[in-house]
Amino acid sequence: MNEVFFFEELLQSEDDAITIVDTEKKVIYWNNAAEQTYQITKEQIIDQSITDFFSHDDLMVMKVLRTMKPVKNAYHRPRKDKHVVVNTSPVFNQENTLIGVISIERDVTHIVKLNDNLESTSQELQELKQKMSPSSSGSPFAKLVGESQALHQMIRLASKTADTDATTLILGESGTGKEVCARAIHDASNRKNAPFIPVNCGAIPQALFESELFGYESGSFTGAEKGGKAGKIEMADGGTIFLDEVGELPLDMQVKLLRVLQENRIYRIGDSRGKQIDVRFIAATNQDLEKLMQENKFRSDLFYRLNVIQLTMPPLRDRKKDIELLAETFLKQFALKYQASVPKLPAETMEVLRQYQWPGNIREIRNLMERIIILHEGTTLTSQDVLGFLPVSFSTPPLARTESLPLEKENMEKTSIEQALEICNGNKSKAAKQLGISRVTLYQKIKKYNLSD
Repeated sequence: MNEVFFFEELLQSEDDAITIVDTEKKVIYWNNAAEQTYQITKEQIIDQSITDFFSHDDLMVMKVLRTMKPVKNAYHRPRKDKHVVVNTSPVFNQENTLIGVISIERDVTHIVKLNDNLESTSQELQELKQKMSPSSSGSPFAKLVGESQALHQMIRLASKTADTDATTLILGESGTGKEVCARAIHDASNRKNAPFIPVNCGAIPQALFESELFGYESGSFTGAEKGGKAGKIEMADGGTIFLDEVGELPLDMQVKLLRVLQENRIYRIGDSRGKQIDVRFIAATNQDLEKLMQENKFRSDLFYRLNVIQLTMPPLRDRKKDIELLAETFLKQFALKYQASVPKLPAETMEVLRQYQWPGNIREIRNLMERIIILHEGTTLTSQDVLGFLPVSFSTPPLARTESLPLEKENMEKTSIEQALEICNGNKSKAAKQLGISRVTLYQKIKKYNLSD
């Protein structure tokens, strides 16, 4: 019967809170994670009625005991201070008689609070920006620094787009400045004094998508706030919502978003009447949406709704003449921030920066210049100095001429990712930051190059 001990250890080692309740509402199992999540010890709760510790209306296990139907991947608030994603299932014996319920709950309180703080901070920054520069004569597109033809052509198209309410899709690699472009379009439009609400679709847990984007009515689900809560789309009413990494939207949310785009009406969870809204939609992605459509991962009708105006952010490797201007701009910016002097950039140093491929684009060169200001000692940044800040693979001998340019680039990119993961001891968030790319992009590259986790 050693299997029992293995099973017990498995349940106790699980990071999610696991609760088992019998048909009399008595708790017969409560693992370590449940103790940590709810600050209730096994000694306190085992063999006691679960309703002695939680309100009957706030318990998913009571709903499943009543309906005898499982609940999968649902957002739930068992307490006012706890947000969880819950999977709860009825348990039946050989005679198909209900004998209890098992509930597995993942604590996402920290994620929800961070998201709320981010939402609040973004709104405060937007309001502060409007107060600080209400009559700025400069174009909002001036934040897109560069003199290359590719960038100026994109800015001309974006400027024309700003004068309309047309739904816009911004394509481009990670780090090319898609959100900066979206903000510039908003700031150049007649909606500039209304909210600009950015939403990173790749950062929202799937179970929270609907409530985050569309909001909910009071009492629409267990734990819902009294008075309900507006979703991100409703918060952007009169202004602009920016859906970054839109390719990460689950298919069921794509259907709901399509309905909003078609009807200009938002339906909170638990509301069948809906509310008329006036929102400008700008979406962005670094993925190939047409390929996702072929794989049935992205709806074609939603793609055509979003793709009224299409803008493509050029990668930095196609903007070689902008590299010097960007380097000097970021060096001055961070020298001011850290009260440091700006190092000189000789011609040979600039040549090294121009030869580098910049897989992380603007984000990568910005991060590099910040590191240089913080760590570099001396008044001049030599070519050897800058090679010390770039990925090790860049300073290795070039590949044989038989290698094609795309393959050479992929080999360099793969090596850079391997080295970043090794330096960061496998921490993908730190590695992504060092590489100047998003964590979602890093996961995609790891999969592409078959790198071990």
